Amino acid sequence: MELRQLRSFVVVAEEMNVGRAATRLHLTQPSLSRQIAALERDLGVELFARVKKRFVMTAAGETFLAEAQDLLRRSDEAVRAAQRTQRGELGSLRLRFVQSATFEPLPQILGAFRQAYPEVVLDLESMTTLRQTEALRDGRIDVGLLRPTVPASVGSAGGKSGTVVRLAPGLVSRVVAEDQLVAVLPARHRLTRRKRIRLTDLAEEPFVFYSRPSGPAVHDTILGFCRAAGFTPRIEQEAADVQTIVSLVAAGLGVSLLISPTPPSNPDSVVYRELSDDLPPWPLSVAWSPDNRSPVLARFLEIV
Repeated sequence: MELRQLRSFVVVAEEMNVGRAATRLHLTQPSLSRQIAALERDLGVELFARVKKRFVMTAAGETFLAEAQDLLRRSDEAVRAAQRTQRGELGSLRLRFVQSATFEPLPQILGAFRQAYPEVVLDLESMTTLRQTEALRDGRIDVGLLRPTVPASVGSAGGKSGTVVRLAPGLVSRVVAEDQLVAVLPARHRLTRRKRIRLTDLAEEPFVFYSRPSGPAVHDTILGFCRAAGFTPRIEQEAADVQTIVSLVAAGLGVSLLISPTPPSNPDSVVYRELSDDLPPWPLSVAWSPDNRSPVLARFLEIV
């Protein structure tokens, strides 16, 4: 039994006239009659009969018609689903991101992607750059938003937005944003009177700092900036996420340094200040494996 035979049968059933059905199907009458006869032989039942010179459907034909229509509908749906999957309109995307991407780049990218491809299933989770790199190489995720290099290693060629760089063997990343380090201060702190401050202005302050396990590259790089400025931060509290750091600063437990963009906060509790130090920008990149042939990934990279 072939799909073309089912389609021919349904059209004949709708027209109840072989001539009109043949015209709709762009077939000759003898060819259409042979298809129906072959279908009846395959099924072992009679689908149509002549009753008093009238062309009628048998009881078996009426039962088979409903099932044939359902089979054709599902066949058409399967074809459309396969075509849409090939275009990247259906499927899933496993995306991981560093915390510092969540306040501006991630919402913008996901908003645009969801609008363009609303039926793609998104698997989202915050993850450090190191873990993302491992997951990308192992094929456990499709794409990552991460910090592929620490700012100190970014030269004149590596920090340009849109530049394609090698992240690790077998992976590629593209810079999508360049961010700066900012100071986070309690709203009543004496330094909030200034529009910009220096790292050395924070030398005697207690710090709320990234915990190293939650982001070793970020922790070590910020620590390195402070030491290059001539002091080692006095870390009073550590936190694994940016929101908690901001909350602890708002509570007056210390000051902090964060990668912009920063989370929204009440200016009566927390104030952000630019640094006047000549610090290199901190690139945010999208990373993927060129071996990943997912059409959804290709559409996502176009949006990014």
